[in-house]
Amino acid sequence: MSQSTLSHPSAASPNRFQAVFDQIANGAIEREQNRILAYDAVDALRQSGFTAVRIPEKLGGENLSLRETFRLLVKLAAADSNLPQIIRAHFAFVEGERQRLTETGPGSSAGKWLETIHAGAIFGAAMAELGKATETTTTLTPKEDKWFLNGTKYYSTGSLYADWIAVVAVHDDKRYRVAVPTTAAGVTRVDDWDGFGQRLTGSGTTIFENVELSKEQIYHVLPKDVSPIDRFFTAFYQNFHLATLAGIAQAALRETIEFVRPRTRVFGVPGQSFQREDPLVQTVIGRLSSLAFAAEALVDRVSTTLEQASLLREQGLPDTVSQQAELEAFKAQQVIIPLVLDATTSLFEVGGASASSDKRRLDRFWRNARVLASHNPAIQRARELGDWELNGVPLDSGWTRKADAEAKNTQHFTPA
Repeated sequence: MSQSTLSHPSAASPNRFQAVFDQIANGAIEREQNRILAYDAVDALRQSGFTAVRIPEKLGGENLSLRETFRLLVKLAAADSNLPQIIRAHFAFVEGERQRLTETGPGSSAGKWLETIHAGAIFGAAMAELGKATETTTTLTPKEDKWFLNGTKYYSTGSLYADWIAVVAVHDDKRYRVAVPTTAAGVTRVDDWDGFGQRLTGSGTTIFENVELSKEQIYHVLPKDVSPIDRFFTAFYQNFHLATLAGIAQAALRETIEFVRPRTRVFGVPGQSFQREDPLVQTVIGRLSSLAFAAEALVDRVSTTLEQASLLREQGLPDTVSQQAELEAFKAQQVIIPLVLDATTSLFEVGGASASSDKRRLDRFWRNARVLASHNPAIQRARELGDWELNGVPLDSGWTRKADAEAKNTQHFTPA
């Protein structure tokens, strides 16, 4: 289907949220130095309407295009790279419910969850668990007309800041996704994420002890042996990290320029000299500028393909694009990660020892980029891309195994 025949979401000026992003950027170093959790920054995004930009127009939302949304996420990451990761699960939840809305209509549970988000609610996630195997041991147990949730999750990104948590649990031969209020009895959120970067993302432990749920809080169910993530969402989640990395490159460029412009001393040159006029410094800045540009351009390419896949799905048309989006996201990952790590290291070439001042925290760019780059196995995906190019073997990261063939078995719970 040609692009011209699809109904595109509306687009808003990227400048609309710039004042909020600037406010967030102004507090980024202080939060980093003192480990101040970003509650105020998250609330500023909520109050500005940023967390609801993808709510459809038929539910009173803005329906911002996916491409423009990712462009804004790059700008947000340039302000503070913790923020896009904090709201990553939130935007994924919105995207999933948008697609489910196509099947079930505005009066369904999908419509009600989207209306809740339009009113200001923020979602976190508790999916992953620590253990010897990649599996779900958190249980959902029915008793009369209630359900009870028990288990412990790690990498619960964004949950410290959220109103609701999207949780994966199992019962018998099914895997369930449930929405749990963060204030529910039996929910304990622990700020024990100890990574050396992305320190404020709230990616710690969440414990569920006999948490009582209603049927209405179950929003998705699959056979237990089927992956809950398809190719679209594999690419979507990955592009969030890539957008954050692109924003880090922009922030590294911005703060390096701010560092260089007023300086009047170059190492090894007698007397006073303007660093901004030094050809070697100009070369470093020129390279940083190019790296930042390239990272954002790759994110935009993946975002454009994701936009097309989303439009097809939401109009009930065959999704012929998500596999391409996944390929592009994996390829972009191979380029953006080393590119941004290069940028966040080479910036120190312009400053000497003074660039290592703790007051500037220029080291946070490399630390945050390195941690983000470690979240997904780039080396495994390089091999998968090679297998695809050489042998035509479809990408299969483990998360998408069997999903394409068995997605038709998906069931949905709707409110009684």
